[in-house]
Amino acid sequence: MNKLDLAQKMQKRTKAFALAVIELSRKLPKSREANVISYQIIKSATSVAANYRAACRGRSAKEFYAKICIVVEEADETVFWLEMIQDAKLAAERVVDSLMSEGEEILAIVAKSKHTAGEGLAH
Repeated sequence: MNKLDLAQKMQKRTKAFALAVIELSRKLPKSREANVISYQIIKSATSVAANYRAACRGRSAKEFYAKICIVVEEADETVFWLEMIQDAKLAAERVVDSLMSEGEEILAIVAKSKHTAGEGLAH
């Protein structure tokens, strides 16, 4: 698989993750605290997908790096909100576990991309 294929696959994966988070948020209880968490997690998860897409369309290595840094931050934030949902017992554990696993995998992938891109800028 070449870089373009991998990037397209990751774009689809981050978008699917964002959609799954939206679906989870629809199932959260209708309470003040759940509404706040729902709002935050939707923002961060959709930002992962949108900024990854923007990174792939970057016009330079510096532009890619700037966007991938945002993706890493937003992916980490999304995992945080999933932990909050789990710890507050706002959703079924198996559903949150599945999303948490995917979020952590995405975070690991984009963190590695950030590291690699950063090395390329240092030279």
